[in-house]
Amino acid sequence: MAKFKKKRSGPVAGPRSPRAPARKPADDITPAPPTEDLPPAPPPAPPAAPPQPKADPPSLTDSPETKRKMDTLFWLRVGLAVVAGAAATFMFESIADYEVKRWSSILFMIIVFIASVIVAKMMRIQLASSDRKKLVTNGLGSFIFLYLFVWIATYTLVNSVGGGGINTPIT
Repeated sequence: MAKFKKKRSGPVAGPRSPRAPARKPADDITPAPPTEDLPPAPPPAPPAAPPQPKADPPSLTDSPETKRKMDTLFWLRVGLAVVAGAAATFMFESIADYEVKRWSSILFMIIVFIASVIVAKMMRIQLASSDRKKLVTNGLGSFIFLYLFVWIATYTLVNSVGGGGINTPIT
């Protein structure tokens, strides 16, 4: 078992400390020398103001032009998703295998999204270096879900119409 030495400190001055040194009698106190021959002390300087934190420069994403371009990019992707989802129904109709048709449509969705990223880079949207990923992520979720919704809805409408109307599970 390890042995630890206790920390020993010197005497602590204070009225209740048993180790405090004894006080000198009042007779031993010598008065301070007269200060008449010394020049007067300068007035104390006013306290220095605390340093102001540097204000962050206005973000490039706050400008109205950048917001307008980001909104345009969002709605461009929404429109592309609707058009590409409907187009996928008709483009891949000739493929007989459902698995190949499904993966072809998903690959087409990825290609259209990459094309929208290229268009976004050509728009020259001024973003801070930390916000560059916004060109890719702006409207990504809406694009994916709208593409899938429109693709499934148009596929269902096109392929469910038969004979005398829409086939339902009830009939």
